[in-house]
Order: sequence, then C-alpha cells, then structure tokens
Amino acid sequence: MTDTVKVAVVGAGYWGKNLIRNFDSLGALGAICDTRKEALKEFIKTYPNAQATDSFQSILEDTSFETVAIAAPAEKHYQMVKESLLADKHVFVEKPIALHEAEGIELHELALKKKRVLMVGHLLQYHPAVIKLKQLVSDGELGKIQYIYSNRLNLGKIRREENILWSFAPHDISVILSLTGEMPERVTSTGARYLHQKVEDVTLSSLSFPSGIRAHIFVSWLHPYKEQRLVVVGDRKMALFDDVEPEDKLLLYPHSIEWKDHVPVPNKKEAEKVQIERVEPLREECRHFVDCVVRNLKPKTDGEEALRVLRVLEACQESLENEGKSVSLKTRSYDTSGPDFFVHETAVIDPECEVGSETKIWHFSHIIKGSRIGKNCNIGQNVVIGPDVTVGNRVKIQNNVSIYPGVTLEDGVFCGPSMVFTNVYNPRSYIPRKNEFRHTLVREGATLGANSTIICGHTIGQFAFVGAGAVVTEDVPDFALVAGNPAIIKGWMCRCGIRLHFDGNAATCDACGSRYGKKGNSVKETRSLKESKGK
Repeated sequence: MTDTVKVAVVGAGYWGKNLIRNFDSLGALGAICDTRKEALKEFIKTYPNAQATDSFQSILEDTSFETVAIAAPAEKHYQMVKESLLADKHVFVEKPIALHEAEGIELHELALKKKRVLMVGHLLQYHPAVIKLKQLVSDGELGKIQYIYSNRLNLGKIRREENILWSFAPHDISVILSLTGEMPERVTSTGARYLHQKVEDVTLSSLSFPSGIRAHIFVSWLHPYKEQRLVVVGDRKMALFDDVEPEDKLLLYPHSIEWKDHVPVPNKKEAEKVQIERVEPLREECRHFVDCVVRNLKPKTDGEEALRVLRVLEACQESLENEGKSVSLKTRSYDTSGPDFFVHETAVIDPECEVGSETKIWHFSHIIKGSRIGKNCNIGQNVVIGPDVTVGNRVKIQNNVSIYPGVTLEDGVFCGPSMVFTNVYNPRSYIPRKNEFRHTLVREGATLGANSTIICGHTIGQFAFVGAGAVVTEDVPDFALVAGNPAIIKGWMCRCGIRLHFDGNAATCDACGSRYGKKGNSVKETRSLKESKGK
C-alpha cells in the first residue's frame, strides 16, 4: 500500500499479532517488538522482512521508524504513548488511550504540539455495519432515537490489569457517543466480582443524555457463549447490529405501536436485511491509520474522540466504586479552538481571578478570589492558590501544594509535589495573626523540591534549587543548591538545572556551556549559552 510508512508494532500478544498481520498485508509492517524472545523468533519466520527487537527503547531511538502501533497492557499506554510522541513518532494505540482523563488530555495536547498523528483503536468505528448504521441514523431512517443498548458478553480472556468495564466497554461507548452525537449528562454503573476480589467480571452501565436518549451497556467475561449485540430503538424503526452473526450483521425492524381502545398493541413486521461491505474492520482501521500518516489527516478516532470515551469510562468507574451512585458529567469541549485556558470540571475558580492563556488547572484545585495566574502555567491536582496571590508565567505547581497570601512566584518557578509554604512565623490557633503575614518571594526559575518547606519571610533566589524534604529557614542565594534541615548550601546550579563544578571562582556548565563566577556565597552568570553562540 505504501513505500513510505513502516510501522513498528509494540506488543505481539493476544491482540498485537492481529495488528502485525494486518499491517503486513498493507505492506506497512516494519518491525515487531516484544519482550518474549522465543515468540519473536516464531514471528520472524512468518514475517521475515520485518525487523525484530525485544527493546522498546531501540524502537524509540530508531529514526527509520516514524510510526508505532502499541498493543501493550492498558496501564502502560500513557507512558509508552508519551515516550513515542516525545520521540517524534506517529502513534496508534489500542483502547483506552490512558486510564486517567488528565493523562489522556496530556497525550492529546502533546500530539498536537508535536504535529504527530495520534489514533486510538476503537475498532467498531471502522466496522462496515456500524458505518452503515451511523448513516441510517443520520439520514433519519430510524426516526428519533429513543434508546440504545449493547451486550458484549463472552467466556473470554480474563484480565487482571483491568476490569471488564475498561476491557470491553470502550468499543460500545465509542459507538453510542457517535450515534447520539452528544455526551451523557449522567451515568450509573454497577458490577460484581466473582473471580478476583478487586476486579469486576460483570458490569451494567446506564447513560442518560441531554436529548432524552437512554443507553445501557452490559459487559461480562463470565457468559456461556459469545454475544455482541447493539440495538438502536427509534420511533420509526429499530436496528440490530449482531457482530457474531456471520451473514446478516445489520437488520432493520419496522415495528410500530398502535393504540387500540387506549391499549398499546405492537405491530410486528419482518426484519429488513441491510447490505454491507464485507471487509475486516481491523484491516480498515490499520489502513486508515497509515492513510492519516501519509496524507497528514485527522483520524476518525483521534485524541478528542478518545477523551470523550475516557470521560465516560472514568465516570462509570466512579459510580461503580460508589455502589451505583449517579455521577454527573458536565459537557466540555476538548477542541483547541475553545477557551484560552483549561480548567478541569472539578476545579473551582472564584470571581475576580485572572488566568493567563494556555494555562491548565487540574482536578480539585481552587483559585481563590483576587489571585492572578500567568500564561502557560500547569496547576496540578488538589492545589489551593490565594486569596490575592500572584503567580508568574510558565510556573509549574505539582499536586497537593497550597500558595498562601504573602507568597509570590515569579516566572518559571517549579513547586514539587506536596511542598509547603508558610505565611505566619509563630502560628497559634487561639491567636489570629493575619496582620503578621511575612512575605515570601520565589524568584525566576527557582525549583522547590518535593516535600520541601519554605519558612515565611525569605527570598528564594533566581534559579536556586531547594532539595526534596529541605526546610528553608533563611534566604537562598541565586543559583544555590540547598538541602537538609535546616537547609544549607551544598553547591551551585546552572539555570538549565545541571550542577556546576567550580575551578576556583569560575565554572562552565557541562550541559549548556553557560559560565559563572563566584564571590563568597554569591554566584553570577558571566556568559550565557545564548551569548556564547552569538559570539
């Protein structure tokens, strides 16, 4: 099919072997990567023109492969996709894109930034019966959609790394969202564990849409026979997609309800067979991915579509963990043409706050009134900022950090997970001391390590580096590396984050070439890398 795209398939197990077969049939198989060396030997006998390796890292480093297809366990998807995108690869990954919405958003935005194709394996979207069904719904053949239900049942491959909801339901959620053209406003999910005390073998999920459409998804790998059925009920006709049926996979039922003496009486009619193209869905999915890479197209199941599915999965999982409690989903677009900044639906931004463009504020964080957040910042989960706090541009605040009044962060500051600021020197519960706040200034580019504590009333110098767990009780000079309790100077850091090694009073960064001079406990940059290149 193509002389330019060669796909490296990572993971040659239960499903990966099918990707290998189809990419090979398209003339696009370039390499097979699997940690099982004996299995690799067998694959090479069948696919002698493909390279073989047991090292994912070697695929990332091989510039001859611009395209990877990942068929690893679900918990590895996020990290492997991220590493592939950072290595400038186009990526196909089996469902789900990740196990957490925040990770999925990060991958989607990274793909956009790197201008790489990111496609997720929601296989049913490439099934000719589903494509035809979507066309019939769009054309109004079924009338107004009222109800959808899906059964995906089997005595199948039982997993331990993910429950049945995450293993089976993504395909059906993807199709239901595309048929309705909307996100559900709330979901419920219940399940049961029979084979393992922490892994659901059976789940039943219900989705309620703003338009009034209802849907349910029943999935199980404890079933006596294989069943894969999707039923769409419209007010004119009903449709049945039966993927186990070898011939008539898509049927239309023009049943109607007639009222006689105020009693509804069903008027049943013969099923209408719908002709569909006889092609393998996985081959069409692989073909579409290759085509998107060659022609720089947006995949049908791209990051945006995958995130919609992931949001529903996460909501169902939350309901599952709370014994079927209804979980609300607020409709939000992932289109990059939307708002200037991103705020997760669980985060709260008070009135009279300013948030700069391209800033991201994640789960359960709170920006309190009067606070100003700069551009291109990343505010992690469970972060509290304010009131009346100023945060500069390109600041990164990791999870579980509170920025209190009196603390100012200049541009480029990094706050590690669970680090602590104080704003009162001698706090007492019984004695209010809000008029005794001591100001803390963190200068440009400084790094505050995980679990470090900054006692109020001090300045952290430019590009200083506070080690993990350190307790800062006095000012920290520019470029200083401090650690311990109380924190003391252990060395000096370049603005690029590499430790400096002084020869007398001079040092040159081993990484970027910037030069520094030292006088006592004062270090200054005498020649930056930019200046060096300019000369």
